Amino acid sequence: MPKTTTDFSSLGIPADLLQKIAKLGYTHPTPIQEQAIPAGLDGEDVVGIAQTGTGKTLAFGVPMLANLRPGEVGLVLVPTRELAVQVEESLAKLGAKVATLIGGVPMGPQVTRLKSKPSVIVATPGRLIDHLQRRTLHLGRVAIFVLDEADRMLDLGFAPAIRQIAESVPTERQTMLFSATMPQAIEGLANSYLNDPIRVEAAPPGTVADRVEQELVVVDPAAKPEALREILRAHRGTVLVFTRTRHGARKLARSLRLQGHSTAELHSDRTVSQRKAALNGFKSGEFRVLVATDIAARGLDVKEIALVVNYDLPGSAEDYVHRIGRTGRAGASGRAITFASPDQHRGVKEIETHIQLKLPIGRQSQSAFPAKALMPVGAPKRRRFGRKPFAR
Repeated sequence: MPKTTTDFSSLGIPADLLQKIAKLGYTHPTPIQEQAIPAGLDGEDVVGIAQTGTGKTLAFGVPMLANLRPGEVGLVLVPTRELAVQVEESLAKLGAKVATLIGGVPMGPQVTRLKSKPSVIVATPGRLIDHLQRRTLHLGRVAIFVLDEADRMLDLGFAPAIRQIAESVPTERQTMLFSATMPQAIEGLANSYLNDPIRVEAAPPGTVADRVEQELVVVDPAAKPEALREILRAHRGTVLVFTRTRHGARKLARSLRLQGHSTAELHSDRTVSQRKAALNGFKSGEFRVLVATDIAARGLDVKEIALVVNYDLPGSAEDYVHRIGRTGRAGASGRAITFASPDQHRGVKEIETHIQLKLPIGRQSQSAFPAKALMPVGAPKRRRFGRKPFAR
């Protein structure tokens, strides 16, 4: 992720937190951190617009831990279990006592953790509502409320849950909202739940890391397995492969294992423990290849992913940006290869319009797009293209 020339000591961060940040190896804040941390430390409500992988957890985590008084609680709402676990790990390294509330695991241990009086609660909306309904959690001590990846939560249909949760926390609070995009629905959230917020923006939507080399492979669907095999033979390092459906992820992961590739899979049919094992194995190098649906497109913080392969074209141009943002992180270079069939030319052009870049066609391409069917760059964008998104 890009750094600034500013160092953390100039942002007004308390000395004890500065020491913890230094121990984690961070010296210079990212642009979103440089803008959001001072405003957050001043107690201002903040709306932050930044892509995943830009350091948003520190951007809200540092002000939260600095501003919380004894007995007060910070609440962080996130869209997915994977992101919840990642936020928990990051805040714990800063000294926070965290309770994580996610679905797919028993309620009992979570209730026990809540009774230990954590300073921060990280939760997915559905499981948090479960605790509220069972009266195993009360939000009266919440002093700081964070909505992380707010646009993703709305995409997943969590708007009613967010509304219920926001109405359950005290009105006198600090609220910070972070989102990769700023559609009208997010503007509505900000207007409803934030008080005269400071708006900070690290990069406009559609911005792709400069260090990510992108390539398009035009290939008939039946030839994609062989094209992927060639890519895995030609590239070294860890590889993250995205599919559109969980069924496709299972099938592809099984095929890669039969070919001798150490492969894990990550999708909604996997249990929490299976997902955690897949992620930990991918991070440690036990698995070279991780086949995943878009639940891994945001919040997956794995250092030095060498290659991202879009085995299936993503459901939207925004999803493309999030997917390839898993590589080329922390100043490292990365590579992203996208498969598309000849009849998916419109989807490709929407991606190119969104990122304002024409994707170079790779040598493996077996057929070309029909020239007369290509949409010109600058044509009006549709929110979705191709088939409707599948359940993940």
